[in-house]
Amino acid sequence: MEIIKKALDEGRKMLSEHESKQLLTNYGIPVTKERVVMDIEQLKEAASDIGYPIVLKAHSPSIAHKTEKNLIRLDLRNEEEAVEAFNELMQIMEGADKAVLVQEMIKGPRELVVGLTRDPQFGPCVMFGLGGIFTEILKDISFRIAPLERHDALEMMQEIKTHKILGEVRGLPPADTDTLADILIAVGRIGMDNPEVKEIDINPLILDGSKPVAVDALVVLEPRDPHPSI
Repeated sequence: MEIIKKALDEGRKMLSEHESKQLLTNYGIPVTKERVVMDIEQLKEAASDIGYPIVLKAHSPSIAHKTEKNLIRLDLRNEEEAVEAFNELMQIMEGADKAVLVQEMIKGPRELVVGLTRDPQFGPCVMFGLGGIFTEILKDISFRIAPLERHDALEMMQEIKTHKILGEVRGLPPADTDTLADILIAVGRIGMDNPEVKEIDINPLILDGSKPVAVDALVVLEPRDPHPSI
């Protein structure tokens, strides 16, 4: 995969958020509408195309944890707010490759997490669970070894303690479990197809009504040993 090769050739061990989502898109996983911009004119054009409200995030191949570093501006409702937030982020960031990711604002009270980790013994393993700020607190997750069949993906959804969040709750429509299953299967396929992918973290995967959308994503890489021991 060209995105992965380019990052490894540059000596990087992770993809940027935008690159990570490009990889997900190649496997049919729904992601936010977004665009990388480097100046005010590009910002205005992107915001106009995407439509307000928008989110701005600091964008650089070396930035992983944007929330902890105060590098995200949410729910910007007009050009004035967007320009102010853009200038703030560009001032905070360092380096020649700094830019800003302009992203549609996805709202939904139900946040999920989907991930992949490469186990030394079992190989790529897919994870599903409750996302957002509750991922670390509750650790309500389920695992399967890739590749996944559809029944594996559907079982994973029922195994988390909070599985009722996927049903019709408080006036919200039931989650599109078919699309969720497709996402879990696709994440497993990414791990099977790309041995350089060490981890995938899609968090949050927000239910926009019933439809899951990857709002943030991170792919961690590990170069393959060209001379593995026998």
